Amino acid sequence: MRSTLGRRAGIVVATALALSLLAGPAPAPSQPARAPGDVVASSPIPPEKWPTSAATGSLLTYWTTGPLDQAALSTGAIFLPPGAPPPGGWPVVSWAHGTVGLADACAPTATGNFGGQYVAHWLGEGYAVVATDYVGLGTPGVHPYLDGPTEAHSMIDMVRAARSVTPSLSNRWLALGQSQGGHAALVAASMATRYAPELDFRGTVATGAPSNLEQLAPLVGPNFPPLPLTGSTVFVAYALAGLRASRPDLDVNSYLTPLGISALDRLEALCYQDAAPQLQGVTIGQLMSRNLDDPAILDAIRGALGVPVRGYDRPLFIGQGLLDDIVPAAFSWKFTADLAANGQNFLYRTYPTGHLQTMPASLPDTTPFVRQAFG
Repeated sequence: MRSTLGRRAGIVVATALALSLLAGPAPAPSQPARAPGDVVASSPIPPEKWPTSAATGSLLTYWTTGPLDQAALSTGAIFLPPGAPPPGGWPVVSWAHGTVGLADACAPTATGNFGGQYVAHWLGEGYAVVATDYVGLGTPGVHPYLDGPTEAHSMIDMVRAARSVTPSLSNRWLALGQSQGGHAALVAASMATRYAPELDFRGTVATGAPSNLEQLAPLVGPNFPPLPLTGSTVFVAYALAGLRASRPDLDVNSYLTPLGISALDRLEALCYQDAAPQLQGVTIGQLMSRNLDDPAILDAIRGALGVPVRGYDRPLFIGQGLLDDIVPAAFSWKFTADLAANGQNFLYRTYPTGHLQTMPASLPDTTPFVRQAFG
């Protein structure tokens, strides 16, 4: 179904170009072709894939902004809570999911894994939930994993796309993300009011969000020590695979060992639960033939992985598990210190939990935070 949507998108674009050539010069359109948020296709999602508390579910394919600011396709879902919308329409929560993998089959709209009871909670609170798959998960190309600007664009443009086909949605929206999605939500928060000024952005909740990863990049090489963290080799391999696909000019393979090249090739077709066993016992250093110390590749890594430490002009909540062995708390300590040094306003809360457990643990704090953000 997902590849069919991609082919249909290509057919639509090609047909439009052909007709414009046959018709001769035409008046300038009011909206540029492939504008962010333009919907290519829409269809119902089977009810068995809906989160509990959802009353309707639909799948969208839409245009957004990908790596190097190029137009790209993404897919995503719209879920509405039961009942009649409030005056002004349903307030919108744009949900950004955590790491699922690089293959199209890993996309939440393919698996039906939309965040379980955590996402169901927000539907139960009376918010519409829109959930991007991100560029490359179910659309052409390799997903540019942890490319913050691309993920953020997918997240914001999902709101635009959803509103264009769902009249009951308000223009008020909030960014919500966990893990990779927390990274996406933070980058989205730093650009939302500039990138989509027609929307009424109300704030952000980010839990388990990685930050400052780009600081480690110059150290990544054959002598990089094993990390006592869950999944670190897979996550680094995913990031390198995404960079390899989006920036062929950087020749990422030249930094890899034969094992590293083979691992990236295999991981492009695997979801996380299948990728982790394949790289069990493999260290980050074993993937590398030389250090990532070239200025060009370091600049690309900083542009993708870096999380801004200024530009947050709406309420911001950051939640962190103190027992998190995937995104250690120390990363958030550095990030929040940088936010404070740059005069940013935010709430930071920690919980005696691991990575995924931080989502439900934070609900007593995030539920009133979101309610207040929507006013």
